[in-house]
Amino acid sequence: MLQKREKVLLLRTFQGRTLRIVREHYLRPSVPCNSPLCTQPAACRNDGKLLSSDVTHYMIPDWKVVQDYLEILEFPELKGIIFMQTACQAVQHQRGRRQYNKLRNLLKDARHDCILFANEFQQYCYLPRERGESMEKWQTRSIYNAAVWYYHHCQDRMPIVMVTEDEEAVQQYGSETEGVFVISFKNYLDSFWPDLKAAHELCDSILQSRRERENESQESHRREYPEHLPLEVLEAGIKSGRYIQGILNVNKHRAQIEAFVRLQGASSKDSGLFSDILIHGMKARNRSIHGDMVVVELLPKNEWKGRTAALCENDSDDKASGESPSEPMPTGRVVGILQKNWRDYVVTFPSKEEVQSQGKNAQKILVTPWDYRIPKIRISTQQAEALQDFRVVVRIDSWESTSVYPNGHFVRVLGKIGDLEGEIATILVENSISVAPFSEAQMCEMPVNTPENPWKVSPEEERERKDLRKTHLVFSIDPKGCEDVDDTLSVRTLSNGDLELGVHIADVTHFVAPNSYIDIEARTRATTYYLADRRYDMLPSILSADLCSLLGGVDRYAVSVMWELDKTSYEIKKVWYGRTIIRSSYKLFYEAAQELLDGNFNIIDDIPEFRDLDEKSRQAKLEDLVWAIGKLTDIARHVRAKRDRCGALELEGVEVRVQLDEKKNIQDLIPKQPLEVHETVAEFMILANHWVAKKIWESFPHQALLRQHPPPHQEFFSELRECAKAKGFFIDTRSNKTLADSLDNANDPSDPIVNRLLRSMAAQAMSNALYFSTGSCAEEEFHHYGLALDKYTHFTSPIRRYSDIIVHRLLMAAISKDKKMEIKENLFSNKDLEELCRHINNRNRAAQHSQKQSTELFQCMYFKDKDQETEERCISDGVIYSIRTNGVLVFIPRFGIKGAAYLKNKDGLVISCGPDSCSEWKPGSLQRFQNKITSTTTGGESVTFHLFDHVTVRISVQASRCHSDTIRLEIMRNQPYMIPDTELFHQSSLLLKSDLVKEVTRSVEEAQLAQEVKVNIIQEDYQKYCQTKGRSLYTLLEEIRDLALLDVSNSHEI
Repeated sequence: MLQKREKVLLLRTFQGRTLRIVREHYLRPSVPCNSPLCTQPAACRNDGKLLSSDVTHYMIPDWKVVQDYLEILEFPELKGIIFMQTACQAVQHQRGRRQYNKLRNLLKDARHDCILFANEFQQYCYLPRERGESMEKWQTRSIYNAAVWYYHHCQDRMPIVMVTEDEEAVQQYGSETEGVFVISFKNYLDSFWPDLKAAHELCDSILQSRRERENESQESHRREYPEHLPLEVLEAGIKSGRYIQGILNVNKHRAQIEAFVRLQGASSKDSGLFSDILIHGMKARNRSIHGDMVVVELLPKNEWKGRTAALCENDSDDKASGESPSEPMPTGRVVGILQKNWRDYVVTFPSKEEVQSQGKNAQKILVTPWDYRIPKIRISTQQAEALQDFRVVVRIDSWESTSVYPNGHFVRVLGKIGDLEGEIATILVENSISVAPFSEAQMCEMPVNTPENPWKVSPEEERERKDLRKTHLVFSIDPKGCEDVDDTLSVRTLSNGDLELGVHIADVTHFVAPNSYIDIEARTRATTYYLADRRYDMLPSILSADLCSLLGGVDRYAVSVMWELDKTSYEIKKVWYGRTIIRSSYKLFYEAAQELLDGNFNIIDDIPEFRDLDEKSRQAKLEDLVWAIGKLTDIARHVRAKRDRCGALELEGVEVRVQLDEKKNIQDLIPKQPLEVHETVAEFMILANHWVAKKIWESFPHQALLRQHPPPHQEFFSELRECAKAKGFFIDTRSNKTLADSLDNANDPSDPIVNRLLRSMAAQAMSNALYFSTGSCAEEEFHHYGLALDKYTHFTSPIRRYSDIIVHRLLMAAISKDKKMEIKENLFSNKDLEELCRHINNRNRAAQHSQKQSTELFQCMYFKDKDQETEERCISDGVIYSIRTNGVLVFIPRFGIKGAAYLKNKDGLVISCGPDSCSEWKPGSLQRFQNKITSTTTGGESVTFHLFDHVTVRISVQASRCHSDTIRLEIMRNQPYMIPDTELFHQSSLLLKSDLVKEVTRSVEEAQLAQEVKVNIIQEDYQKYCQTKGRSLYTLLEEIRDLALLDVSNSHEI
């Protein structure tokens, strides 16, 4: 029998507003206790994660302990932890979404021995709040009461330790119930975990940080920042239109001066503003940090400022340069923060000299975050000198109005500054990427495939699925050495003369059950992370590289989309979706498929499947394969032409891809060469995604996961239009069709790089493509601008994208619905799906940023130790693609590098080019025009640099102790380094990429030889973590080829 209560909740919405909600609250005689000691597991319904039976006690943290010490509770050594619902809700309501999600992920993680107990729904644990009782006291009393009930529920067989920071609670409850102990968290660590050094250090760091905050609040400091307005004032102001809310985005090149607030939701419509709001200076930012959701008050128009148009290095001085800014734009100041976006930050301790200069109190240290956009953080530590050569992780605890800097605490050491593994670890932490090993519980869910116990197709599946093994020529086309093959193709002639085209995708969802341990882990990771020299898999390798990899010559489960096409027009007559069994006949690499398409049949010696065949069989099979590749290419051309007529975009750039040898050493770094088979494969993936999107939307119009690409804002195209105008081209950006046609026509026969740069600029203006739930927006907003499709999703890569796993489940449910069968799949509601989409979008951005940052790391490692005066490879041809007030932005085709080249140095001297075109620095001035910039010396000499001019540049590295190193460019001559012949360019880039990576590899190997023991540990770690350290085996096909967007400097993904 349920007992009814009423509960009043004050909840904060995602937009930051507070809602008062009265809920009916039902109490139950039993809720899941998840203890192996439970005497009534059926009544408790203990079907989830159970606590370990191998513990000496259960530990129950109070709400304050969960809030303050969650990072210690995450230690896997701490076992038998019971998180009470009361404590979890306190974190949710007081610490925000990020902290609450960390707690949720901890509870779901099979690696951690902890559970959630819903004490507020258990009728014997629930305590109503007494009149006049503070929320904090009620929470502690509720948790203690639940701890006592839990002890008795387990038949008094397991001691329970409740840890709290409330001294009164320790005194009051400490000896009240035999078997239930109440102690402080510090005492708990001292008594039960005296040897867990890392936990003690972290606890001391958190306590020290808290003491500093308490001391500061007691001292009378002058106010450095205005107080934030109360929440109710902010909400009323947003509603009335006086204030505007949005996400704070700090300019990393001018982190101390410029930040922008991107308007969100109703704010952008109600305010009448069409651009971001400039927040100028740290005072106006008012303690908000990059990524925070803030509330802004607009300043009077006479106080508006413009965005600075000058190039600048990432210096931390809080002073603007003397350059004149651009046109004034809406400018404001932050009056409140709705949601903090604090995370783990990688920082560097000051050098010995800087510590001494920081003053008398050497225990309070200002550390510099690796991310330029984050302000310095003040932490208390006595290890500053010992840690000055290391990258270190810290967390922010508070930022009071009386403090110039935020206060934080030390968490852990990552690695040495400049060490490859340390720098990679930095990139991972900065992008909140966790690469923890797959747990034993997760691996136990995996199927077995060993020589002794090989995996086989089950008779049941054979009956349920369409068997294509004997009827279809199925094959894959992938990058060389690819292990995770998640898509294959087929084409054949039907008995009526029409064609059947098939796209067959690995059936990952057969092996990954909804809400299983591995499903929860894959959902958390959301994607496979590809770095320059390694990847971190979303799924264990038994799936990603074996049973869900559609390798040649083995039986595999697939989900297929097959179309019947007219034999001449290739128009689609009908489509079939379903589960299949396939056996891929060939595992081709792109270059081999292209050679066969071009009629160069000598390549078959490189295709393993042809090696052991006799001449007659070889010839017959070769003819079938060549026909299939040719027919697929023909169909793809037709499908592509149809999208082109609707305005599909082709945006180009340069991708840098690391290639490794068998021992996983870097062998080469090659630019992607465009091949027609790339287009063919990509076109069929787009076609399958489009048709699956239509299918799942028709079946589930309010809870389908699709992918939208909104049209870009027209003002973002202004630089593209101006640059094209400088070369005499007109770019029409009114629609995707006019933009695509304009870019096709903007060709300079004497310099093909011009068109590449214009396409790259168009890519920079694009909005990000995003996943969304169809129930959360109108159908007219579903459109995919870049692909010119009304509906689109991701279905073709479930090995490496969790979005595709959701789409597979939706498709299976849609098929069941068509057959009037029971829907077995647990589908997400619109609300839950929307939240999941936000998470996946966030993880995708992290994946893009980490890939870009790791590529830049390798570029810098190559150039770092070169002598720029004598090293020929440090001199290269560059193309000017943007003009600034004190310099130009230059693209180097040889290396795919973009960077700034200053025409005015820090001493105020300007560049001058003599009769031999060589540059030198002299006193003078710069004059910037729309499409050119002129440098004039006091002696009357002048030199003009135009957009798209070729110049000779010297490449060096701007070393930084606290941040990532950056490529630095210096113009040496205002003449091309060499004639930009496309063929020569491709050859030289291949040669130089190889040299670049071999050099980096040799340097790293020498360092590793000096630390052989460390290398062995790293290798063991990779085995333990079940990750792949090796080539980027499966390039991000759709993300790259949907818009052919290969520029590593661009973070957009379609």
